[in-house]
Parts: sequence; structure tokens; C-alpha cells
Amino acid sequence: MQNQTRIIIENVMPQLDGGAFAVKRITGQKVTVTADVFADGHDVVECCVKYRHEKDKNWQEVRMEQEGNDSWTAEFTVEKQGYYTYLVEGWVDYALNWQHGTERKIHDSQHVKSELLEGAEYIKDILKSATATEKAYLKKVSAHFTNATDYNQAVNEATSLELTGIFKKYPTKFLSNQSIELKVYVDRKKALFSTWYEFFPRSASAEKGKHGTFKDCEQLLPRVAEMGFDTLYFPPIHPIGEVNRKGKNNATDAQPGDVGSPWGIGSQYGGHKSTHPELGSIEDFKSLVKKAKEMGIEIAMDYALQAAPDHPYVKEFPQWFKWRPDGTVQYAENPPKKYQDIQPIYFESSDWKNLWKELLDVALFWIEECDIRVFRVDNPHTKPFYFWGWLIAEIKKKHPDVLFLAEAFTRPKIMNELAKQGFSQSYTYFTWRDTKAEITQYLEELTQTEQKEFYRPNFWPNTPDINPFSLQSGKESVHLQKYFLAATLSSSIGLYGPVFEYMVCEPMAPGKEEYLNSEKYEYYCWDWTVKNKLTMLITRLNRIRREQESLQQTNNIVFCDTNNEQVMAYYKFDDAKQNETLMVVSLDGDNPVQAMVRIPIAALGNNPLNIIDQITGNSYYWDKEWNFVELTPALPFHLFKIQR
Repeated sequence: MQNQTRIIIENVMPQLDGGAFAVKRITGQKVTVTADVFADGHDVVECCVKYRHEKDKNWQEVRMEQEGNDSWTAEFTVEKQGYYTYLVEGWVDYALNWQHGTERKIHDSQHVKSELLEGAEYIKDILKSATATEKAYLKKVSAHFTNATDYNQAVNEATSLELTGIFKKYPTKFLSNQSIELKVYVDRKKALFSTWYEFFPRSASAEKGKHGTFKDCEQLLPRVAEMGFDTLYFPPIHPIGEVNRKGKNNATDAQPGDVGSPWGIGSQYGGHKSTHPELGSIEDFKSLVKKAKEMGIEIAMDYALQAAPDHPYVKEFPQWFKWRPDGTVQYAENPPKKYQDIQPIYFESSDWKNLWKELLDVALFWIEECDIRVFRVDNPHTKPFYFWGWLIAEIKKKHPDVLFLAEAFTRPKIMNELAKQGFSQSYTYFTWRDTKAEITQYLEELTQTEQKEFYRPNFWPNTPDINPFSLQSGKESVHLQKYFLAATLSSSIGLYGPVFEYMVCEPMAPGKEEYLNSEKYEYYCWDWTVKNKLTMLITRLNRIRREQESLQQTNNIVFCDTNNEQVMAYYKFDDAKQNETLMVVSLDGDNPVQAMVRIPIAALGNNPLNIIDQITGNSYYWDKEWNFVELTPALPFHLFKIQR
């Protein structure tokens, strides 16, 4: 039989797929809850949001405020990492209903002696919960209600705000109703705000023709820190397969001395719990991780669940791979790309439980042995979604600080599902969004739809796999534009260097988004001492991101009108609206551009703006709705801090 209640609760937000997944926040952020709450008739309805951390026994609650048309809202702050549960509770508030009805009768000059006696009964119900001061007040009011000679005083007290406040503080939730319980998962701040740098450790040597080591990487940490990066991501550091090893430019037949692709993991020297012998020992890697942390840098490891043909798993656990009738294994493919050096793991194996356990043990090994707290996960969309949900949850039970970046450039619903399953951040389509319309539409999708509750984007202008057409011109101005857009549109960004800042851009062939002589198949000897305009401005932009809290989040963004399609402008603010920035950027890499930029009056108010360019230090006073800007390829952007 249906429970007896008069309250209807609908459209509780935020929630994902009917509560199947948790929405995401970081510590210190607010969760704004909205719901439609109503009852039959005209009685006064009240409601609240109840919430608690997974380790708390008692619920906390915050009263919801009505916004009109039976829509209510409230917010609470999440202070600790882990899961919070929240729900909406509603009830007909008979005490407030009594007060409201009595007030209307008094205004209609009706005598309310009987109603006052009824009010004394409501007061009696809450005396046991009230403080000593409140009890004294309530007993005095109750005496007025029951003493006919104090009628005028009783009428005044019956409609007082003080009595209203006490009724609200101690509601009698008779026949209340509750929504389903929903969850929010709370991460540390780095899940939302991070600045990544990627390089191949085997290219870290200062000596030409010599394979880099972890010790060589230690020498590069000051450069990474000086440029303002807080996360240093390495492609796989494990032994590289020798069977079917790839040669330069993805050649099928490796030549003597070819080092192969790091993603072809496993050889006679070990598998996923080993380091490549030419890079150094696990102790060397631990030393690198420790020194990086001393400089404010976290090492992000590549978590790539695949095996070279000579990986120890292939002999020890052949059931974890799918064998064809002729005794061979189908190698990995992503047409037209072929990966003869990689055997995919067979997740439909009958021995899947042991497989899952081993893959969990791999991650826990690096977490617990080497203090790794960040993983970039290779091609997670080619493994079962529920595996990721399980693995991430298992790791977070013991190590809530661990973060996962999903490297998946695939269909939107698949990328969204990975984020819902628990990935902390996700690669995006930003790499291929070049026009004003494309960028605006994509950011509005990320920040103004349901995605804002679970999908944390990480914008990468390039990766070892992707040499985008937009950068193949090698123009400094285009590289500047692309990094500026990434750094100011998204709170998490990354780049593959030093290829990006040195503007290495030659493609494998016309029409191909792959690098010629890719580092995926050979190692380089870079001159890491080179400094140019790109390194200078990347450093400056990374510093500004650390200083301006409005750039440490993605969702609070408003796009501004301009009268030139080659000029974008957008306004960002932190949650408290204590820090505000305004960005203007040219999308023309060849010519100076001029434009009028419209201040977003709805967001900023119709007031003059004092703005300071954080790049040049120049100050401006904008006292009109439309304001003039001029940009050149030499410096194709403004980053203004708004001074209130």
C-alpha cells in the first residue's frame, strides 16, 4: 500500500541517470540542489536538503527556498573527499500553515481566539527541542494565547517573525516525503585544476645518441617547474616488446637499434610492474617521483592495459588473450592504424575475475610502491565500462587522492560514460575545434548541459598521436592562440613537449595528423635549454592561471558578442565572484584584427570596468557597452583582470 503523504517531489537536480552515478565536486565547492515540491490544496509546504558524508552518522540539513512555481533550491558545501549522500525532504508545515491562516484572518478583522488556542498546541509540540532562551519566549507567547485578557499582545505574537523563525527551526514533519538518495563524489582540487606536461623520458638525455634515463629526467624537473606545470606525464616506462617491434615511422620491420613503441608493453625484462632497464630501476623511478614532489610536480604514469607478444602474461596467462584457430592472436587495430606490436587483453575471458584482480594489483603496485597519485589511462574506451567503475572505486576506497585521466577520442556517449564511471578528467575534442562557432558551441555543451556535473575536460593542443592540421603550419601565432585558448577556457590543460613549444610540426604525409619521425618510435636528443616566445608566454600564462581563481574552473563562463568572427571574447569568474577575468583572442594567425567587444551586462552589470592586462600590465577603462580592441599575430590575445 502507498505510504500516506501529501507531498510530491519531482525533478531533483543534480542527478545522473536517475541516481545511477554520482555527480562530481572538489573539496570546498557547493552543491546547488533544485526540486519541484508541492502538495494538494493551499497548505504551506516546506522542504529541505539533507546530506551527509559517507563517514558521518548524522544528517545535516539546509532549508530550501522557493523560487516560484513550486520550484525550490538550496545549497550545501562539501568539505571532505569521498562520497556524500543527499536527498530532498518535503512536508506540509502545519505550524506555519496555522500562522499564515491566522495572519490572513487577523488582516480581515476576524476574531481569532480559537486559533490562538490552537497555536498554543503547536508551541507545546516544540518546547522539548527549544533552547532555554527560546523556551522562555515560547512559554510567554503560549500564556498570551491562552489568556483572553492579553488578546492584542497575543495577536502581535501570533504574526511575529520571531515565532516564524522558531517554527522553521523546529518543524514537525508530519507525513513527510523524501526523494531517492543521490550521491556526489568529492575529489581533491587537482581533479579540477591541473597543468600537464608530457615528454618521453627516453629523450631526456643531453648526449646525442644516448637513451635517456630517470636520472636524466631529474635534471629536467627545474625546467618543467619553471614553466609552471604541476603534472609531468610519461608514456609507459615499462620494458618494450621485442617481438613485432615497430621501427621508425611505424615501420612493420624494426631495424637493429630501433627502440620500439612504449605502448608495446612487456618483454623478457618484465611487464606492467617493471621499468624499462635502459630508463633505470624502480628505485631510480622512486627518486624521480620524490624529487618532482619537492618541486610541486606530480608524476603521472601511463596505465595502458595491453601486452606485447613477448609480455610475461602471454605465457603465464594465455587465457587472458583471444587465440585464433591457427594459434595466432589478433593484434590491435584502429583502422587504418595497425599495431602489430600489441596484443589486446581479452576481457571476456572465463578467467576474468583473476584478470581484473591482477590489473587492479598493477595500479596498486605503483600507488603503494612509488607513491603515484595520477594515471593517464590509454584507450579506456576499448575496455568494459563496468571494469573501470569497479577498478576506480576499489582504488579510491584506499587511496582517495588518486586521479585518472581518460585518453579517449571517440563517440560522445562513450566519453561521457567513462566520466560517469569515475574518471577524474577526460581528453576532449578541443584539439579539433578551431572556429569561433565550433569553440563556443563546444564550451556551451561542456558547461551548460548535464555534462558540467560529471565531465571534467582537459584541453590538449597536441599529443604524440595527434599532430593537428591547425598546428602543421608551424606558425608561432597559431601555437600561441591554441595554448591561450586551452589555458583560459579549461581549468585543466596539457601539452606534448618540447614538440609543441619548439613548433615541430612536419606531418607524416599530407592529410595525415601524425608526426613525421614520431617520438613514439625513436628517441630524440632535444636542446632543453632553448627559450623562445612560446616558452616565455606559456610560463606567463601558467603563472596567471595559478593567480586567478576564475581560471581554475571551467563552468563559470559567459561568451561576449564581437563584431568580427575572427575575434573571440569571454568572461570567467570564480564561484564566489571575487575574481573575474575577461579574455579576448584573435583566431587569425596571419593578419592584425580589429573588433568591438560587447561587455556582458547581464553578468557584469552596466558599470564602467577597470581592467588590467595580465600579459602586458597595461590598464584600460571601459565605460561603454561596446569597446574597441586590436590584436596582432605577434601577441594575439588579451587576458584582463577586472578590478571592481
